[in-house]
Amino acid sequence: MGAASSGPGPAPAPVRPPQGRAVGSWVRALLGRAGPVPVPGSGLALAPRGLAEEPPLPGWPLPQLVSLFLPEFPVRPSARQQQLKILGFVAKGSFGTILKVLDCGREKVCAVKVMPKVEVLRRDTLKQCKEERQVRHPFVHGLGDSWQGQRHLFIMCTYCSTGDLHALWRAAGCFAEATVRLFAAELVLVLVYLHDLGIMHRDVKMENILLDERGHLKLTDFGLSRHLQWGERAHTICGTLQYMAPEVLSGGPYSHAADWWSLGVLLFALASGEFPVAPAGDHVAMLERVKQSSYESPPTFSPPLARLLAELLCHNPLHRLRYLHHFQGHPFFHGVAFDADLLQKDPVAVAVAPCPPEQPPPDLATFADFDYDLATPPGRPWPG
Repeated sequence: MGAASSGPGPAPAPVRPPQGRAVGSWVRALLGRAGPVPVPGSGLALAPRGLAEEPPLPGWPLPQLVSLFLPEFPVRPSARQQQLKILGFVAKGSFGTILKVLDCGREKVCAVKVMPKVEVLRRDTLKQCKEERQVRHPFVHGLGDSWQGQRHLFIMCTYCSTGDLHALWRAAGCFAEATVRLFAAELVLVLVYLHDLGIMHRDVKMENILLDERGHLKLTDFGLSRHLQWGERAHTICGTLQYMAPEVLSGGPYSHAADWWSLGVLLFALASGEFPVAPAGDHVAMLERVKQSSYESPPTFSPPLARLLAELLCHNPLHRLRYLHHFQGHPFFHGVAFDADLLQKDPVAVAVAPCPPEQPPPDLATFADFDYDLATPPGRPWPG
């Protein structure tokens, strides 16, 4: 192998786009108008045209502001919000928090993705939030009902009780090639689907892959994704260092092929129990390690798997595998039907092994206003 490898360890943190970048043109236009209306708790002041001489509107709800800010997301009546009970904390995404909740009306446990509105504006990701809500695929973490509160945007999604792939990998150490083959086929299908829609995920990693109750994959966290049509190029350095393609680490230009590099890193780690290159402190040092590594596969890998990884971990993005027919005809996937229904037919035994009992949750709290700033009540470890 080229560089020293690292075994299972703490989850690497994603590298995010620079903070404080300019918001979209329509937001800049709003910020430039006179007579600002303060947004409670957001630090922003916006005003629709024609209200420059009117006094600020006094409180929530602000219907004029909502129609300008997040017109595609309804304001949920407080009675509906009171039917959600917070059961626990699930994860912290690229921006926002995921909570485990009980939908009392449907008697169903769900997850709720909670994103501060000010972050949605600051990162100019409103279009992205709407697109993520509309993505529908068997191997994408399903998003459902959505609404907005005074300070946050809420998106309901499926709760995956089995956890994420990184936790399973740390517990297992590595997986048999048959399991790697199944996971790889499922990820190939979802990446081809996203790329056909013009969506580049940009943070494909084990921590962003959840497992359903039968052990099949659900790609999640589109916080760093970008809508990139064929032929377009991106230049933002973002993602998670150990998974980032060399063209991303160097500041671009790059395209959808970078997601396939990330898939290669992920499959290498699943099969070997180690990352192909040890993590570095920043993208410059990581780029040097990637350039110096040959990404040679261990001798324990079968020739078809070694070939697949060599064709994914190719420094030239133009030579990487990227189309569905590339994988359908690959020797590593011999006998695999690239059909979501068939792939999900049988449970993944390694992923549905009995889990240790969960810690008992704190006293269930029903908030009169679910947009409760997610403040930390005494004795309850809810994120702020």
